[in-house]
Amino acid sequence: MIVWVNGAFGSGKTTLVEELRSRWPEALVFDPEMVGYVLREIVEVPTGDFQDLRQWRRQVASMAAGLVDEYERPVLVPMTLVNSAYLDEIFGALSDAGIEVRHFFLNVPEDVLVKRIDGRSFTPDDPAKDERVRAWCKNKIEACLAAVDALPQDTVLLDGQLTPKELADAVLARAGGDSPR
Repeated sequence: MIVWVNGAFGSGKTTLVEELRSRWPEALVFDPEMVGYVLREIVEVPTGDFQDLRQWRRQVASMAAGLVDEYERPVLVPMTLVNSAYLDEIFGALSDAGIEVRHFFLNVPEDVLVKRIDGRSFTPDDPAKDERVRAWCKNKIEACLAAVDALPQDTVLLDGQLTPKELADAVLARAGGDSPR
């Protein structure tokens, strides 16, 4: 099974997955951003968003399915994925591979997202780049919030302002993990 934790930048995906991982030690964590970083080293990303690369979407689906198949363990995936065509492509490939996906979306108001993004440091050694990354993340907020209405019907919407423990409790209850520790 794959537990995909979705939401806008700053919604708490990584924090939630860290909480889940501490309580579900047999689960693996797969961050699709790493695939994007590798691809950026190999090919040009004309739009600046590696999700626009078909190769990224194919590799993410393949890697996630391979992890479940090879290790027979649940896989936790913290990744913003709000382009409905891309989401359908990746989740469809996982379904075709016989992989169950439990999809969770952290719903957080815009003002809270902006505050969280402004409070983060992405590249502490490069303040100019840090500000560009913050601006990019904030520029994506509107699309992320609008995507809520187009998410797959079985998506579980979670209040992203709850504590990581409360969110993990909700995910574990719905994901059927044998984990609460």
